[in-house]
Amino acid sequence: MTILKVENLSIAFGGLKAVDDLSFSVNQDEIYGLIGPNGAGKTTVFNCITQFYKPNQGKILFNDTDLVLKATHNIIKLGLVRTFQNVELTRDLTLLENLLVGAHISYKYGLFANSFKLPKAKKEEKEIAARGEGILDFLGLLDKKNELTGGQPYGILKKVELGRTLMSNPKMIILDEPAAGLNDTETIELATLIRSIRTQYNCSILLVEHDMRLVMDVCDRICAISFGKKLAEGTPKEIQQSTAVQEAYLGISDDTEVD
Repeated sequence: MTILKVENLSIAFGGLKAVDDLSFSVNQDEIYGLIGPNGAGKTTVFNCITQFYKPNQGKILFNDTDLVLKATHNIIKLGLVRTFQNVELTRDLTLLENLLVGAHISYKYGLFANSFKLPKAKKEEKEIAARGEGILDFLGLLDKKNELTGGQPYGILKKVELGRTLMSNPKMIILDEPAAGLNDTETIELATLIRSIRTQYNCSILLVEHDMRLVMDVCDRICAISFGKKLAEGTPKEIQQSTAVQEAYLGISDDTEVD
């Protein structure tokens, strides 16, 4: 079952076509990679999907809803969330409090009920806090829930950002270079975490990443793009065996093996 379908997507900035007639689809519970060098248009594709940019042409269907017709702030309500290349956390909040920020669309009761600590609002607050603690436990960070985010190691910040996306009960998470700034050990842990999110939270994942070991390790299928146009699409093995991809993007020789 297809959860995301991008059809003939194009967007230009001035005279430069950043994305040029690009089409691909992501299946339910699939980890799908989008790769290419800097300037290939990967983040622009993400920004079009989440409606930070409005494309000049094409459709973006998420569970058959055309995202192009939606406002940016309504995308998350459909179950589509994203991370950014730079960690966007509040340093003066605790790890748990940063997760609770990600649950803002889950609150049913408004300012009045929360201001006066009405029973229904207090109950909801406890339930959402419990969900946050459960996610921190899943991330292996429950013992740090009351620690301030500022000063935490970068690897922990990346985990918290991922955890915050889970607070909104997403159907798909878009990850924009999640391994950037991580060491080899942290990247291996990230691969395990991405697989676990897919399994335990029944969540599809669309991944942009320059670390080809991570991409080849976790992705079910991959789309390689060049100057906004599709270069190749297939399984990690098929992408590795593509001469065009080897020469233009990966630098992988013919005897490279898939682990």
